[in-house]
Amino acid sequence: MPDELLTNPRADRVKAVRALAARTARRRAGTFLVEGPQAVREAVAHGGPRVHDVYTTAEAAQRYPEIVDAARAVGARVRTGTTEVLDAMSPDAQGLVAVADQVHAVLADVLTAGPRLVAVLAHVRDPGNAGTVLRAADAAGADAVVLTASSVDVHNPKAVRSTAGSLFHLPVVSGPELPEVVAALRRAGLQVLAADGGGAHDLDDLLDAAGGAPAGVPDLAAPTAWVFGNEAWGLRDEDLALADAAVRVPLRGRAESLNLATAAAVCLYASGRAQR
Repeated sequence: MPDELLTNPRADRVKAVRALAARTARRRAGTFLVEGPQAVREAVAHGGPRVHDVYTTAEAAQRYPEIVDAARAVGARVRTGTTEVLDAMSPDAQGLVAVADQVHAVLADVLTAGPRLVAVLAHVRDPGNAGTVLRAADAAGADAVVLTASSVDVHNPKAVRSTAGSLFHLPVVSGPELPEVVAALRRAGLQVLAADGGGAHDLDDLLDAAGGAPAGVPDLAAPTAWVFGNEAWGLRDEDLALADAAVRVPLRGRAESLNLATAAAVCLYASGRAQR
């Protein structure tokens, strides 16, 4: 017998899903909201049993039967609602939302696996930027992403949407302080490079020297953790002092600077290229 159609946008179940847009509700429930077909597809494909509930309109279920089938295959409850119900759950639903357990990796476990490329976000407050950096890290082949205690909650709906599903593709560590992260990365054999517009080293020069960098010059072919700072002020002096070196992305035109996500993508792809 099919589940009863959800028709009341003011029902308690609908309100509980919508409440996950707020950090306090997410913390209390231990779950978060996954919005839209792409993100839900990746959640059920790579999140497995972490996905508890999938809500869909009848139209979306017909359009994306593979997502519905995959959700049922991992044990998620699939419920059908009207367009009004899905819109009440999320204005970005596009006919599909899911509720899943929060994604929490442990730094020690990540480092035990021997990563060669890690992105660290320090004081990154904008959820769209955080999600886009995570997506870039995934695309560049990074092994993990770390968000320090002062950074945005990666389960913020805008951050989740901005990852375009990459949140479910690689380990994401949240919560440790930057000095703790840097010390652990260094013990695991990674060099720590700070991305900074005033850095002493030019990224292009490091690429040219990769695999044979002279003493005192960072070798991009080596296991590397990149530290990216706040959108407005970058990295503080005390944060820069933690790194082995500060590296600048060369600006060939008249642009004053690059935004955080673009700079992160350039740095991560440079390391990925050098390591290959």
